[in-house]
Amino acid sequence: MIKNCVALTIAGSDSGGGAGIQADLKTFSALGVYGASVITAITAQNLEGVTGIQAVDPDIVKKQLVAVMEGFPVRGAKTGMLFSKEIIEAVANVWRRYRSVPLVIDPVFAATSGSTLIQDDAIMTLTEKLFPLATVITPNMPEAEFLIDAEIKDLDDLQKAAERLYFMYRTPILVKGGHLEKVAADVLVDSKGLEVFEREMIPGVNNHGSGCTFAAAIVAELAKGACLKEAVEKAKEYLYRGLKAGHPLADNVNVINHFWQWK
Repeated sequence: MIKNCVALTIAGSDSGGGAGIQADLKTFSALGVYGASVITAITAQNLEGVTGIQAVDPDIVKKQLVAVMEGFPVRGAKTGMLFSKEIIEAVANVWRRYRSVPLVIDPVFAATSGSTLIQDDAIMTLTEKLFPLATVITPNMPEAEFLIDAEIKDLDDLQKAAERLYFMYRTPILVKGGHLEKVAADVLVDSKGLEVFEREMIPGVNNHGSGCTFAAAIVAELAKGACLKEAVEKAKEYLYRGLKAGHPLADNVNVINHFWQWK
């Protein structure tokens, strides 16, 4: 572990262990930073989907967050599943005190399986209250499509969407292109311009938790002092190798191997 380097995840618990808090903490550990957590919801889920959600009381979310920020040298944080406008407001109200700490906002609207992970009336609160506090916002393609109200079909559309979102929110945007058909490409737009990060698609691996893992890896690298572009590049490589080294759970079932370095 790197001395005095703490990364924080503010997200939901995944009973299947592949996404949410569990994926984030695995990623932090693999990348050499101490992981702390604020749990916003408990989910009943596996690789097939989500069958139940129990949100944590917003006041308990707030108390968790205050306890971590006052008790640990947090150098980077990310949000994942926040579920309700009350939880989002609780997080935003606390985070305004810590704006010097890098914050990656992964606007988790839905799981890969299609399960809804946020209440309908919470999305506007997320964009209005939390997006302005972000160091970078990391929507996947369906989330980006929702935010711009337009379909994304290819890499060119992905780049246009990232540029549009940057000018909408005036905050660095990383649109994750894991839903593209031919290449795993992600597009970063910030004040320095546009950058595309590409890797080959890895077949035969269940990518459950890939968005959480990617965002957590970015946070870990930011916590270690990397600039945003460097953090995204290193996180992209970490996720790519985790998918390529896939962890076998059963016959023909492979998932992200967060600890591929030790395989």
